[in-house]
Amino acid sequence: MPNIKSAVKRVRIAERQSLRNTSMKSALRTTIKKYETSVSKKDAEAARETLLVATRAIDKAVTKGILHKNTAARKKSRLTKRLNNLANNA
Repeated sequence: MPNIKSAVKRVRIAERQSLRNTSMKSALRTTIKKYETSVSKKDAEAARETLLVATRAIDKAVTKGILHKNTAARKKSRLTKRLNNLANNA
C-alpha cells in the first residue's frame, strides 16, 4: 500500500478504470457473440442488424481506449467478411 497521498489516489483511480474497462470489454464480447450466433443460424437479416450493433460497440471501445484502432479495424473486417460469406453462400 502506498504511503503518499497522491499514490493512494492513483491506486483508487486505477481500480475504478480497470473495473470500467473490464465491464466494457465484457459487453463488447457479448455483442460480438450475439452476432456470431446469428451468423451460425444462417440468418442474414439478423446478422446484418447485429453486425451494426457490434460495429458501433467496437468503435465506442476505441474512443474509450479499450481497444487499439487497428485491432478494431481487424475485428470489424473479420465480422464483415463472415457476413459477406453468409450472403454469398445463401
